[in-house]
Amino acid sequence: MRDGVDDIIDRWRVERPELDPSPIGVIGRISRLSRALEAHLEVVYREHGLEPGWHDLLATLRRQGPKLRPTDLMGSLMLTSGGTTKRLQKLEKAGLIAREPDPNDRRGQLIALTEKGREVIDAVTGPHLANEARLLEALSAEEREQLAALLRKLNLGLPPL
Repeated sequence: MRDGVDDIIDRWRVERPELDPSPIGVIGRISRLSRALEAHLEVVYREHGLEPGWHDLLATLRRQGPKLRPTDLMGSLMLTSGGTTKRLQKLEKAGLIAREPDPNDRRGQLIALTEKGREVIDAVTGPHLANEARLLEALSAEEREQLAALLRKLNLGLPPL
């Protein structure tokens, strides 16, 4: 079986035979899969009234809560300070999170799910996980474990930015 990435590699081999385009086989596929998977995941999020990027923040609060500092969220989400702030503002406006003063830091805040936010993330989590399982149906359970292990190894082996 061949895909579009195979065609890209073949073309580079013709145009620049002195170069090794084989990394495209991994990086190109991961990049394409990332975009495609995100599009499939967003369908379920939209069905539950979530805008792009909201699910990860709400899920982080749900599993790590009950209250987190914005910097803790940034680390879990790999977002910039500005990106986190924008999402928090939108989620607060939607009534899904609330901010309150941090009793241990006069200048700090704590972020918590509202009751509505908890209901939304609890309602979407089951369908989200079922959707992820459906998206992986092309792989056997053993193949999923192997792929997860290889991706973990690659992720841990990346140099820090």
